[in-house]
Amino acid sequence: MNDFSTTDIKQLLDEEARRINNLSFIDKDPVQFPRRFERLQDIEIVSLLCATIAWGNRKMICSNCEKLLTLMEYRPLEYILDEGYEELPEGNIHRTFFVSNLRHYMRGLRQIYHQNGSLQKYARKKGVQHAEFPSWHLVAAMNETLAEANNGHRDSRCLPLNLDTTALKRINMALRWLVRKDGIVDLGVWDILSPSQLFIPLDVHVGNTARELGLINRRANDRRTTIELTQVLRQFNPEDPVIYDYALFGMGLKL
Repeated sequence: MNDFSTTDIKQLLDEEARRINNLSFIDKDPVQFPRRFERLQDIEIVSLLCATIAWGNRKMICSNCEKLLTLMEYRPLEYILDEGYEELPEGNIHRTFFVSNLRHYMRGLRQIYHQNGSLQKYARKKGVQHAEFPSWHLVAAMNETLAEANNGHRDSRCLPLNLDTTALKRINMALRWLVRKDGIVDLGVWDILSPSQLFIPLDVHVGNTARELGLINRRANDRRTTIELTQVLRQFNPEDPVIYDYALFGMGLKL
């Protein structure tokens, strides 16, 4: 624990969030890639795929996101609907994520877009907007669709399968991009969820900073800790708790 008061912590988080949540953040973060597109479907697809490989060194992540866009010929929706991924040679995309994993994911995305028109419409059909834990609800539905599109096969490299325990960091980050609407870094193109419904993208940096500040006690960076930390952050900002992702992540890099 620490000697900070609740008021001190809120003031610190607010200041750090303002400092880090600015346009200069974009060029070094994978959020830059969905921001290159204007059409909702392209933004959704690029958000999902870039978030999926967003673990490890940020420079490498961004380099491999660029590789993904090149593979899709910078036409994400058309590429998926035309099944261009079936012609890709085997190879590595990012660390332990390979073309075979990408192909699996894209088959599921093709079914989603062919049948629904957008991921947002799919999410609405699945009742994500009414769920207590929207991101986990969305991934549970998507896992079923991906399995249908791949003859029943499931692939944890695409989306986590252990939904009872996973922090779901990468999808929570993608939803932050899609839902938050402050006009700075995040795109805010979805209207079926409000920022108040989002959960913090919990990674090592965010978790360690939150523990340093005494916001959480549990050591595991899992679903339970994600929920507990988000509940604390909602006390500071009920309408937009994940604004503090910027503060906790940025401060974590300095600890």
